[in-house]
Amino acid sequence: MSSVEIEYCVPCGFRERAVDVQQAVLSGLERELDSVRLVMGDHGVFRISVDDETVYDKAEASEEFDVDAIVREVRSHVM
Repeated sequence: MSSVEIEYCVPCGFRERAVDVQQAVLSGLERELDSVRLVMGDHGVFRISVDDETVYDKAEASEEFDVDAIVREVRSHVM
C-alpha cells in the first residue's frame, strides 16, 4: 500500500486545486492507498508525492495543471 502527499501553497490559493486532486485520487485509487494527506506550504508550491517520490511538481511541469494526468501518474507509481 502507498501513501500520497499533496503539498500546496496556501497564500497562492491552491487549496481548491489540492482538494480536487485529493478527491480524484481517492475516487480512482482508494483501495490501493494507505493515506492521502494535504500539506500546507507556501512559495508557490504544488507538489504531489507517492511514498516520498515526487510524481508532479508545478515548478517543473511543462504542461498546464491536469488532474487526470496527475491521477494517471499517481496510479503508475501505486500499481
